[in-house]
Amino acid sequence: MMPKPDDPVELTRDVKQEARRLGFSLTGVCPAVRPEGLDEFYDWIAAGYAGQMHYLANRAEAYAHPDAVLDGARSLVMLGMQYSNQVATEPGAAAGRVARYAWGTIDYHDLIHRRLKQLKSYLADRAPTAKVRGVVDTAPLLEREFAQLAGLGWIGKNTLLLNRTAGSWFFLAALVTDLVLEYDQSHEADHCGSCRACLDACPTDAFPKPYVLDATRCISYLTIELKESMPVELREPIGDWVFGCDVCQDVCPWNRRPPDTLEAELQPVDQLNPLDLPALFAMDDDGFRRQFRKTPLWRSRRRGVLRNAAVALGNRRSSPGLAALCRGINDEEPMVRAACAWSLGRYSEPVAREMLVARRKIESDVHVISEIDLALGSGGAS
Repeated sequence: MMPKPDDPVELTRDVKQEARRLGFSLTGVCPAVRPEGLDEFYDWIAAGYAGQMHYLANRAEAYAHPDAVLDGARSLVMLGMQYSNQVATEPGAAAGRVARYAWGTIDYHDLIHRRLKQLKSYLADRAPTAKVRGVVDTAPLLEREFAQLAGLGWIGKNTLLLNRTAGSWFFLAALVTDLVLEYDQSHEADHCGSCRACLDACPTDAFPKPYVLDATRCISYLTIELKESMPVELREPIGDWVFGCDVCQDVCPWNRRPPDTLEAELQPVDQLNPLDLPALFAMDDDGFRRQFRKTPLWRSRRRGVLRNAAVALGNRRSSPGLAALCRGINDEEPMVRAACAWSLGRYSEPVAREMLVARRKIESDVHVISEIDLALGSGGAS
């Protein structure tokens, strides 16, 4: 016999069970309330730590309550989906690192939206008059705050949600509904203790203090969100990261033995662990689209990924890297040419200077010109 739609205990239990069947290994339920960390979020935006993520400030008021996501919201089913934690392959001199979450054959948004749609349908069948909306990343919702309220874990010093079993290698999503469900106990304990591993390991010093991230210095922001050239002083610390960064998660003690994902589409593929950087410079837009359209790398588009690749090749100098940069200095995208100019300036081979001088004679973009002039005056190609 099916339970009545208004039985919150049984309905909550069954929704959690269905969520786990759909691949969400972490499930918890909390009330739709004003998030506890809202004031800190507003202070974070005011401090300028959001950088070019202007959409956060533009809809800041919407974060005050989940009813901005769903009118009449009363409950949130908070969900976590594990992604692979297999050991990263050490990249060669002409290869780049990609964050673990992007190693698979699909953009996780597409996978999770598909599963949320199934979970939404399940709940709609059980409670036909209910309003339900599934969200992942894009809605004005402080997911980590609500995940903690739903008992999934605590927010660590690196600002990521940490779970004692799963570490931080999981995606967060939410099902927002106007139903009253049975709520889990909030996770009040902070198990970071005196550990500073994540703070001390960050290559770009992106944490001004524990529990606060300056996104404008974060490698993930710099390689994904930033839509212009990287700040000069942060290019070398980025090292060989081309898309995202895992450093603060790699060093976290809670990430030592998390379970791997069972999702086939999130399993790592060799082409992304690590990424062949010179091959990127041989791709036009159509070729890049064919290879990466369904992966997270598409978010940065070709020009963003090639900018990142150029910086990485400047940091890890090699013959294949030099050849790729000599090609990239004449790319159609000014941002790519600018990054290649900086990197060529770090090579001592005569051909690097020759390519810079040749490009300088025909370059019309003022930013690229300034990067070429900087490179010609630097130690490597001067």
